Amino acid sequence: MIINLDVNNLETAKSLLNVQIPSYRVEAEIIGFDGIPQLRDTAEKLMQSNEKFIGYIMNDNLVASISYTEDHNKVNICRLVVHPDYFRKGIAKALVEHVINSIAINKRIVVTTGAKNSPAKNLYFQLGFHEVENIEVAPNIYITLMERNRIES
Repeated sequence: MIINLDVNNLETAKSLLNVQIPSYRVEAEIIGFDGIPQLRDTAEKLMQSNEKFIGYIMNDNLVASISYTEDHNKVNICRLVVHPDYFRKGIAKALVEHVINSIAINKRIVVTTGAKNSPAKNLYFQLGFHEVENIEVAPNIYITLMERNRIES
């Protein structure tokens, strides 16, 4: 079940971290870089964020989330995390599709992910995103900026 999350609630923020940290640890291993800023987040940092969070609940537990910011013509996906125990179950795809179909209607969507994170990039390709550029964020560490252009009805 997909629900909106109140990140200003301390318990919700802690639950988010319990998903985010293990998820970003896997990405850190994939890309060979443990300097991902989200690995150092705290509940308090999440609570101060200007991002909107959506969660995926399974068996009464938060198992994944996606966060975004938006303006009048663009949605920026800031985080997409799935707890490793729930990988390969279509949850990440469901969350991105929710953003595409419910939030980013007639808006361009942008996202970055580790350039070596093939599972994430393949998901975004499957959902109509394309690569825009690779950006070096640390020596020999790159992220890929991807976007999905708005669909006019």
